Amino acid sequence: MPELAGNKRLLYDYEILEKWEAGLKLTGGEVKSVKKGQISLKGAYVTIKNNTKSLKPEAWLVGANITRYPKSGYSQNDYQPFRNRKLLLNRAEIDSLIGKTKQKGLTILPLSVYTTSHRLIKITIVLAKGKKKFDKRETIKKRDFERRKRKLVKR
Repeated sequence: MPELAGNKRLLYDYEILEKWEAGLKLTGGEVKSVKKGQISLKGAYVTIKNNTKSLKPEAWLVGANITRYPKSGYSQNDYQPFRNRKLLLNRAEIDSLIGKTKQKGLTILPLSVYTTSHRLIKITIVLAKGKKKFDKRETIKKRDFERRKRKLVKR
């Protein structure tokens, strides 16, 4: 599973509570662009909306930037790199997400995008809680301590 894009800042700013794997609904040119690694998850988040026709909730990836594939049929003016993209989750997973996001301070964010052995593009989404400034300082201290400990063990 080669990782095509990741959100490293998320690990610093948020505490991860749960993870899910979802499919990503893309157009043909977007698939080629993502497989080349031209995707950015910076500032992206997941929202859940009710479909007006079937009244079923759907999960959407908002704010992810996928650059235009140059050989695709889209012209420079027609392509929208920041458009909302549908996540492919089953109903039980979406209901679980709805129930958990009603708690104050929890949000759903994309962690990484990767390909499977069947060449499908998947996205890892996480339920996360924002860290305070003192929590961030504490994680930096722990990381530095572990680094120093490993250096001493090597000697």
